[in-house]
Amino acid sequence: EKFLESVEGNQNYPLLLLTLLEKSQDNVIRVCAAVTFKNYIKRNWRIVEDEPNKISDADRTAIKANIVNLMLSSPEQIQKQLSDAISIIGREDFPQKWPDLLTEMVTRFRSGDFHIINGVLRTAHSLFKRYRHEFKSNELWTEIKLVLDTFALPLTELFKATIELCQTHGNDINALKVLFSSLTLISKLFYSLNFQDLPEFFEDNMETWMTNFHSLLTLDNKLLQTDDEEEAGLLELLKSQICDNAALYAQKYDEEFQPYLPRFVTAIWNLLVSTGQEVKYDLLVSNAIQFLASVCERPHYKHLFEDHNTLTSICEKVIVPNMEFRSADEEAFEDNSEEYIRRDLEGSDIDTRRRAACDLVRGLCKFFEGPVTAIFSGYVNSMLAEYAKNPGQNWKHKDAAIYLVTSLASKAQTQKHGITQANELVNLTEFFVNHILPDLKSCNVNEFPVLKADAIKYVMIFRSQLPKEQLLQAVPLLIAHLQAESTVEHTYAAHALERLFTMRGPNNATLITSAELAPFTEQLLTNLFKALSLPGSAENEYIMKAIMRSFSLLQEAIVPYIPILIGQLTHKLLLVSKNPSKPHFNHYLFESLCLSVRITCKANPTTVSSFEEALFPVFTEILQNDVQEFLPYVFQVMSLLLEIHSSSIPASYMALFPHLLQPALWERTGNIPPLVRLLQAYLEKGGASIAASAADKIPGLLGVFQKLIASKANDHQGFYLLNSIIENMPPESITQYRKQIFILLFQRLQSSKTTKFIKSFLVFVNLYCVKYGAIALQEIFDSIQPKMFGMVLEKIIIPEVQKVSGTVEKKICAVGITKILTECPAMMDTEYTKLWTPLLQALIGLFELPEDDSIPDDEHFIDIEDTPGYQTAFSQLAFAGRKEHDPIGDAVGNPKILLAQSLHKLSTACPGR
Repeated sequence: EKFLESVEGNQNYPLLLLTLLEKSQDNVIRVCAAVTFKNYIKRNWRIVEDEPNKISDADRTAIKANIVNLMLSSPEQIQKQLSDAISIIGREDFPQKWPDLLTEMVTRFRSGDFHIINGVLRTAHSLFKRYRHEFKSNELWTEIKLVLDTFALPLTELFKATIELCQTHGNDINALKVLFSSLTLISKLFYSLNFQDLPEFFEDNMETWMTNFHSLLTLDNKLLQTDDEEEAGLLELLKSQICDNAALYAQKYDEEFQPYLPRFVTAIWNLLVSTGQEVKYDLLVSNAIQFLASVCERPHYKHLFEDHNTLTSICEKVIVPNMEFRSADEEAFEDNSEEYIRRDLEGSDIDTRRRAACDLVRGLCKFFEGPVTAIFSGYVNSMLAEYAKNPGQNWKHKDAAIYLVTSLASKAQTQKHGITQANELVNLTEFFVNHILPDLKSCNVNEFPVLKADAIKYVMIFRSQLPKEQLLQAVPLLIAHLQAESTVEHTYAAHALERLFTMRGPNNATLITSAELAPFTEQLLTNLFKALSLPGSAENEYIMKAIMRSFSLLQEAIVPYIPILIGQLTHKLLLVSKNPSKPHFNHYLFESLCLSVRITCKANPTTVSSFEEALFPVFTEILQNDVQEFLPYVFQVMSLLLEIHSSSIPASYMALFPHLLQPALWERTGNIPPLVRLLQAYLEKGGASIAASAADKIPGLLGVFQKLIASKANDHQGFYLLNSIIENMPPESITQYRKQIFILLFQRLQSSKTTKFIKSFLVFVNLYCVKYGAIALQEIFDSIQPKMFGMVLEKIIIPEVQKVSGTVEKKICAVGITKILTECPAMMDTEYTKLWTPLLQALIGLFELPEDDSIPDDEHFIDIEDTPGYQTAFSQLAFAGRKEHDPIGDAVGNPKILLAQSLHKLSTACPGR
């Protein structure tokens, strides 16, 4: 692999891969070539600004000329890889740079060979599915219109022909399998092409599509039924996509769809009542229920559901059966807890029966809250009564009852507050006291784990609705549940505590205070750290997040425990650094480290050295092994530690300084912000000692600045570094480099002048003036080129200073410009004098006018995260944040007063001017 990556820049490389894939006799080699080709395209096809084009134009043209043919003539395994590659290329090049892609694909519909046709459909699906989530824009509409003009008619013809073939080959199982996979793909394409708006073509041909969709929904072919209970068959996949299509039309185009709606409601209702509980029907059932949910929320379909018998029968036949906790759920709860948690807590349960049933309850409550609540209250009471008869046998009844109450009570929900709006008809507090608390209080935390998890989740979801005293009553019980053996149960306990600790009370303080937690603090910290050693939870992100949140809430109350806890955290860090696999866990782990440092050193700054003793051995190992994911974090924690030191830089840091300038570290975008901050900390604490003992490293430092300034994405980081150098290095140590710095900045201004660059440039120029004086600024400009100073004032400072944003930045510019106006003789009696009044006006504008935040049309900021290929993105640690630094500080309190005083001084010195 390393060898292939080293030669992939050579011309003809992709064409050789395609030749190998086409001509090789060995199937394994062909598949490998296909996968390698797809990954190569994924890494290199997009052309990124500021970076070389990685595939030659000749290769690009040749690939586009051959790939469709090749894809269609390859066996399915290879076809899928090439189809993916086409959609990656299409995302960049279609339609402008690849206008004939669609026509080339559509002509293949006539081939009659369904291997080829399905290849085209699969590729079209991967090309068009982005229409489902793109924002509206003229470009998007133009592209969709072009697609519809070329594709809609042939797709409709193919749809009709395929349905006829299904009737002709009704008894040939192999033919049916191919035809039904085509129909599913066609239905998916229908969804993508109709998502943004109702196209005229599909409106005119609605009769064809809807009649056929309806007959496919009611079709039952014995040959296509499968014995497998888990895996959905072709029939189920097709019907669930049709339910999606019908729901789309019912929600978005209800007027046009109205004539067809009643028969779809009937067909889907019959489907629901006759489909079994097996896992293979889950997607179909949930899509069918979602269809009913989207219909019952629309005012003009209300009449379909008004009848009390209809409501009762929906509740009885659709909702209650699909809320049951099935054996498949039980298996997931016990053996696949991660997946269970993801579905249940994080809402990735979009296509589960329970979630769909819950959405249908909410939909029905919109118009029929009273009757629906009444019907379900009966069900809830009878389920709870069943449970009470024999808890050991009937615990699933209570689980369903809790789920029903939850879906009935919750109207609006947010990640931050849980349920924010509840059904007035459900008494949540009473239910909590009678049915939830007893489960939380039971002395055996391992009995009925599913019900315990339900109870914990209830507290978490309704935390904004329950009174504070009940939440406080729950806290010690939740802490006890951190010791439960069930992964789901102790994870929920950690998550619930973390959510309770983020709640805000009056005056925006946390609802639960450090003092209220005092009796349980030790137990809380002990159980959280113990929970990390439970099987399956060694890297449990919910527990780690709860640790971080507990530290943050308890503040100095954790100081006595830190000596023990820091050992456990660093030990954990050492273990996960061997193979970082859980990004969230790692992030909260570093946040918790930062909090320990912050809180302890705030109480006693001298403890910083004991943290360094604990952390540096692990950090050294991470740096030596180049653990890419962790470097940005390590640099942030080191900045935090270094910033706590009062005066000079300790020797341990100085030893590391040369390594921080290695070009390899700066190649990775994720390292740049934290490394710049770390270098700023070095300069702040020891500019003088760097100049004295590491003067040979100054060119390296400026080399980093030069690299950053050349990139549009990172130039602001280059300025942060440069400003720190100007502010903290002894002037004589950088005298010889000053002119070169300005020349580099002018070169960049000439090659690409962006708003962001100009804002940073203005702040730098004014900081230079504040630091070295206005005369020095004018002299350095004019030494580069005569009259340069005037040009900079006229072309950049005067017209652009209004764009500077940020209080500190504005203050620097105000003080700098004041100095130019009042301390620079050249402004008084040379050709620069004509600029004095406009400059003063610009300065008054900076004080009084609103900030100019307009951005020129040709300049839409390139998003750094868009860089292709995998690179660790930079994750800012919230608890490692640095305070905003004001280089001028208290020397100037109010720049307006400074201007008045300086002008007064100037007029005394030069009267009559």
